[in-house]
Amino acid sequence: MKVYQTNEIKNIAVLGSSGSGKTTLAEAMLFEGGVIKRRGSVDSGNTVSDYFPVEKEYGYSVFSTVFSVEWQNKKLNFVDCPGSDDFIGGTVSALNVTDTALMVLNAQYGVEVGTINQFRYVDQFKKPVIFVVNQLDNDKADFDNTINQLKERWGNKAVQIQYPVSTGTSFNAVVDVLKMKMYQWKPEGGVPDVLDIPADQMDKAMELHQALVEAAAEHDDALMEKFFDEGSLSEDEMRAGIRAGLLARGMYPVFCVCAKLDMCVRRTMEFLGNVVPSPDQMPGYENTAGEMVKLDPNGATSLFFYKTTLEPHIGQVSYFKVISGKVKEGDDLLNADRGSKERIAQLFVTAGQTRSQVPEMVAGDIGATVKLKDVRRGNTLNGKGADNKFDFIKYPDPKYRRAVKATNESDSEKMMEILIRMHEEDPTWLIEQSKELKQTIVSGQGEFHLRTLKWRIENNDKIAIEYLEPKIPYRETITKQARADYRHKKQSGGAGQFGEVHLIVEPYTEGMPTPEIYKFNGQEFKISVRDTQVIELDWGGKLVFINSIVGGSIDTRFLPAILKGITARMEQGPLTGSYARDVRIIVYDGKMHPVDSNEISFMLAGRNAFSTAFKNAGPKILEPVYDVEVSVPADYLGDVMSDMQGRRAIIMGMDSEGGFEKLKAKVPLKEMSNYSTSLSSITGGRGSFIMKYASYELVPTDVQDKLLKEYEASQEED
Repeated sequence: MKVYQTNEIKNIAVLGSSGSGKTTLAEAMLFEGGVIKRRGSVDSGNTVSDYFPVEKEYGYSVFSTVFSVEWQNKKLNFVDCPGSDDFIGGTVSALNVTDTALMVLNAQYGVEVGTINQFRYVDQFKKPVIFVVNQLDNDKADFDNTINQLKERWGNKAVQIQYPVSTGTSFNAVVDVLKMKMYQWKPEGGVPDVLDIPADQMDKAMELHQALVEAAAEHDDALMEKFFDEGSLSEDEMRAGIRAGLLARGMYPVFCVCAKLDMCVRRTMEFLGNVVPSPDQMPGYENTAGEMVKLDPNGATSLFFYKTTLEPHIGQVSYFKVISGKVKEGDDLLNADRGSKERIAQLFVTAGQTRSQVPEMVAGDIGATVKLKDVRRGNTLNGKGADNKFDFIKYPDPKYRRAVKATNESDSEKMMEILIRMHEEDPTWLIEQSKELKQTIVSGQGEFHLRTLKWRIENNDKIAIEYLEPKIPYRETITKQARADYRHKKQSGGAGQFGEVHLIVEPYTEGMPTPEIYKFNGQEFKISVRDTQVIELDWGGKLVFINSIVGGSIDTRFLPAILKGITARMEQGPLTGSYARDVRIIVYDGKMHPVDSNEISFMLAGRNAFSTAFKNAGPKILEPVYDVEVSVPADYLGDVMSDMQGRRAIIMGMDSEGGFEKLKAKVPLKEMSNYSTSLSSITGGRGSFIMKYASYELVPTDVQDKLLKEYEASQEED
């Protein structure tokens, strides 16, 4: 493949719901571009995009796949993204390094929940959009309904470039209202016959052509003026107007394809090459210093590595985008993240697992290299004169979590190494070795996401693992004031141990004042604040430690030991052994011994005084609560709401959007354990949700009683 310049490159993310036919479309484009000699199929497991064993096993995309096609003196870089919401990480990565989204719709279903979910990210990254209505040969294809759904959701931004003459088994022709021609195919597809529009289609074609001309003129003042003067635009002028509309995100062109039969694929590729913006027409990337770096081929070299994979017989394959300058084989670059030097021994253009070597790549291009020493996903490599570091890819929060362990305990260390490697390949697989829960927690985007992880470890790495219900990271706190004292005294020959601590505990909220007097059992305790420490706890919440010692009853040097004892006890709360939080402690009195007092004595005295006071201060268990947003077709809303209410959810509101209902709720994490599976079952796979940590809230009394009994039973077993 030749070296293409920035203005000759088009970077396109291929998006769409599962089953929309993205991978089949990718095969057709690769075939038309001469990259492959024969089109594969998903059913046969021989497509370019789905080349990992797990993808062949499940029959659809798990990872995003990069492929490049040369078409009419342009280089089209595509990233074929998984359709399932479980693998949204690939979509997020792709949208960050591409410039246009090609959104594939299944003509049977039109705008699906998956379409809306992916479009949310398209909006977030402000990418131009082109819709492609696929599978028009299906008996249940309904092109008009799909257009109505597009219009309902995106209004007049959705502008038809084409429409099918008929759908179903008779589909073989489309009318193109930009070219004002009809394209007709023989049964084998491929190169069409270009014909005049039949008389019975002319009125409809002219109406859509006029709408297209108006939409094209809308985003360019000069074109608008010409349109008002002459009432029409030339084909080139319309292309310029459509490009302006794409860049302004004020226009979403709609195309027709039948990828399986290779119909209208060539025309779509022609449009992509002619009209979609090249990298130099898009905004640059902001580096971590807040500076905007333009995609300038004459600038200093900077590469951003957005993806890595491990492939048999090769090892790590590192995918990058040239943000600035040029990169050549043999270049020595500096890793801005790790400080190491790297030599780019080889540069590749990829088509799935097939790689074609190229000598050079310029700003805006997407490529791959192998056998780098110390490069990870998210790293930046700089050439001479560049000092950039990029960190612009932000992944969604996880929605499904499981504890994981190796079936054979001797494999535990190897399992952790594999999990860390898997996270490098898919950053939405999150791995945490929880000291608190004493479990290894794997989090992802759904049950299928984690099932895929398990399949890969067991089939590729030959290690048996099992998933367990994860423990919930409860917290403990108090609801009222309490006082306690404790004397630690030990004498066993020679120097003894002595420390006595008197303290008050109370629930802490931000900005609360410190009372001057506390009353317990009719006795007053006057407080004189000498020092206040506010400690941000690693597990959330705060510990406020107030020194109110007067008269030197406890030497100041022992206060850190008292605090250490209290902190240690807060790491294992008195109720269930969970972390304690949001407590204010006032040490107001105590005693010490001139010989026997030492740090260990006051650490133990502080720990035990705190434990006693905590138990008398109305202790309560807190549970993590998440903000959950569920998108479902309107028909399923009642069932979804009933299911939510059974999960102790608090419904916060509802919105309607384009035939879908959006339900917002606050739900305890405990109740979300199997939600992705349940939602899929309730909605036939057409529902989706996102969740994000909101806060810790008090558990209901019946739930607390159950947790206390479970903890007591576990302590007895131990």
